[in-house]
Formats: sequence, structure tokens, C-alpha cells
Amino acid sequence: MNLWYCFLGALVGTLIGVLPGLGPIATMAMLLPLTYYLEPTGALIMLAGIYYGAQYGGSTTAILMRLPGESSSVVTCLDGYEMARQGRAGTALATAALSSFLAGTITTLLIAFFSPALTAVAQRFGPAEYFCLMILGLTAAIVFAQGSLLKSFGMILVGLLFGLIGADVNTGLDRFTFGIAELRDGVGIAALSMGVFGIAEIVLNLARPEQGGERAQNVSSLRLSAADFRAAWPAALRGTGIGALLGILPGGSAMMASFASYSAEKKLSSSPERFGHGAIEGVAGPEAANNAGAQASFIPMLALGIPSNSVMAMMAGAMLIHGIAPSPNLASVQPGLFWGLIVSMWLGNVMLLIINLPLIGLWVRLLQVPYRLMFPAILLFCCIGIYSVNYSVFEVALLALFGVAGIIFALLNCPLAPLVLAFILGPAMEENLRRAMLISGGDLGIFTSPVCIAMLAAAAMILSMIIFPSFRNVRAVAVDG
Repeated sequence: MNLWYCFLGALVGTLIGVLPGLGPIATMAMLLPLTYYLEPTGALIMLAGIYYGAQYGGSTTAILMRLPGESSSVVTCLDGYEMARQGRAGTALATAALSSFLAGTITTLLIAFFSPALTAVAQRFGPAEYFCLMILGLTAAIVFAQGSLLKSFGMILVGLLFGLIGADVNTGLDRFTFGIAELRDGVGIAALSMGVFGIAEIVLNLARPEQGGERAQNVSSLRLSAADFRAAWPAALRGTGIGALLGILPGGSAMMASFASYSAEKKLSSSPERFGHGAIEGVAGPEAANNAGAQASFIPMLALGIPSNSVMAMMAGAMLIHGIAPSPNLASVQPGLFWGLIVSMWLGNVMLLIINLPLIGLWVRLLQVPYRLMFPAILLFCCIGIYSVNYSVFEVALLALFGVAGIIFALLNCPLAPLVLAFILGPAMEENLRRAMLISGGDLGIFTSPVCIAMLAAAAMILSMIIFPSFRNVRAVAVDG
């Protein structure tokens, strides 16, 4: 069954990656209630497959039609579509698929080797260290988030406030429930994520004009020549390293990784004028980077219990639905889930390599279906899914309310990832802070341990990065892209 869920996630992820508009975050948010009826391992394997499958699928239409299915595939359009126009569409598609597979394989090995080591270190943390770790995570989420720093900080505060709703853990008193009995257990992650990502995305897509893209290019031979291979594999390795590094950082994203990789390849090239005119390195590097970034983002969640981006927050939400708290103890408490998820990543990459190239014609034909014909079914699926969690009409109303909030936030260009991250981490931050204060009798000296000081210093260092013009320029390019 887990193999089936892996295949299903990879297939759905590829489809979502191909279709512009409905990204992996919105899809995972809409499928979150469905995971309530699955085994925890199968649910996480399917959601993970959707995420890294979307990184594969986004490159197909970027290369064939100059229409990126995913934001992380924007860079692939630059050289991938030019290669297709030169009659080398098959070479570009094979390069994208093989680079993604190489990145996925290497990153899966990194997760397998480094996650248990990080877990062993994190298991020695006390409440004070956990609190400082979460401060570090939220600080990185603010700095590396797309858009205004001030708006990112505001979204963090909104997420923390949403996390406070419900009965107080220590006293049992209601907080911010306004006399509504259904809010005593707090706001559900499914309602929040489906509203701000799913419902808002559907409505905003309806407001956008239909994207036609360019005429699809014919697919040539999928073989790479010896010269192509010699040019592509070093770029793919460099892209894997860049993507893995940025993926591990809290707040890092596959899109930022693909931009950084493309910039690095252009600077390292002896003939940078080729870029934008069909350079194979401009396909291999970014495609490896976005897939490595997507999979490396699992390391902080699996090893430290800290979701590094909004997609990992969806994964953490699925765990919470099953009563599993994301924590460094995951490998020892749920070894089947931990190692099953890691093994499924490599198997999923093999499946994606097999199913992507033969189905290229089908993916291109699917783009001809108007979005206005798909959205009623998607909207109905959202409402049925959220109702099925607790069979509560109030949850459906909450879904609509968060949908409106998501639309307003999007129109104001407020990043949604910090909101969801703060919502997931907020209750755990409060619990660890209060526990640390109880242990120390209210003495703030408990936060002066070497680990606490190191993490708070790291948070301050990350925050100070924003003063450097070079970092602001890279951030602005990623946001504009």
C-alpha cells in the first residue's frame, strides 16, 4: 500500500506541477483531511510525493511551452524553451529528469545519514533550547520569506495569535474563543491551510487571465550526446549542493535554490553569453537545485521537529491529525514512519523518472482544459474534505473565513508561509517557554546555556544578513521571478 501511495503522490504531484496555478501547497492543503483516513506512514509518503513530484512536472511545460507549472521552474524556461526551439526538446527534458533524479538520490542519502545524527543531538535539548531553536526557525522564516520583511513579521504574529486560540493547557481557561464552544480545541490546521492556500488560490486563479503559453514544441530524441553529458553533470552536482544547503535552512525554498544555481552556473561559465540561448547547464543546474531543495527541507522537520517552509508545515499538520507531534524523537518513537518516508523518497524519484517522459503528450493536452471548468469540482472537494474531518458545519464556515483572509493577504502581498509556520510552532513555543520558566522559577538565566546562546546568536546573524546589499539583491531577484 505504501508503494501505491508513493506512486499516487508522484503522479498527482507531476500533474499539479504541469498545470499552472494550483501548486503543491494548495493541493496538499486540500488533501490534508483525506489523510485522516490513511495510515500515518502512507499519508506522509503520498504528501511527500506530491511535493517533489511537482518539481519534476513543472519543468515539462516550462521546456515545451515556456509556461512554468511551478515557480521554481521559471528559470528553466530561459534555456529549456530555447533548446526546444532549436529542436532539442527531448534533450532538455531528459536533462531535467536525470538532473532531478541525481539530486533526489544524493539528497535522500543526506537525509538518511544526517537526520539521525541531528536527532541524537536534539534529544539532549531541554525546554529552553527548544524555545531558542524555534526562535531561530521563525527568524529565518522572516528573512528568507518572499516579499516585505515587515509583512513577514506581521504574518508571524498573526500565526502565533491563531495558535493561542483555545483552552489554555495549564489552567484550562478559554482564550480568544469569544464564547464559541467549537473553538475550545483550537483552530484546526486543515481549516487554516485549506482556507489560506486552497480556497484563496482557487478564487485568485479565476481572477487571472487564462495562460496560453507558447505553442508546444515537438519532442525530439531523449538521448544526451557525450558533449551534453559532460556539460550537464557538473552543473547538476553544483545545483544539488546549492539546493540541499538552501533547503535545510528554515525559510529556504526550491525557487530560491533554482535562481541561485542559475546565477552560479552563469558566473562559473567561460561563455556566459550562451545562457538564455539554449545552454544545457541552465537546465541541469536549476532543475537539480529545486529538487534537492524540496527534499532537503525534510531534514529540519524529521530531525528537529521544525517545519522549514509551508509545505513542511502541511506535513507536520498531517502528523498532528494522526496524533504524532513533530519532534526529534520521531526516529525512535516512529521508526517505521521515519525510515519509510526516507526510503519512499528514492523510490518516488525512480517512479518519477519512469512516468514523466512517456506521459509528456498527455500533460500537454491537459493544459487545454480551461481552469473555469475545473474549479467547481476542486471547491466541492475542499468542502467535503473539511466536513469529513469532524462532521462539523462550523469547520466549513471556518474554511470560508480563512479563504477570505487568504485572499486579502494575497492581495496585500503578505507571504503566507510565515503565518502557517508560526501557527504550527506557536503552541510548542509557548509550552516550552512556560516549562522553562517553571523549571527555573522564573529565572531568565536558563536561556544562557551554550546551546541557547549559539542559537540566539545564529538568529541575530541571520537577521543581520538583510543589511548586506548583495543579499537584498538576490532576495529581490527571487521575489520578482
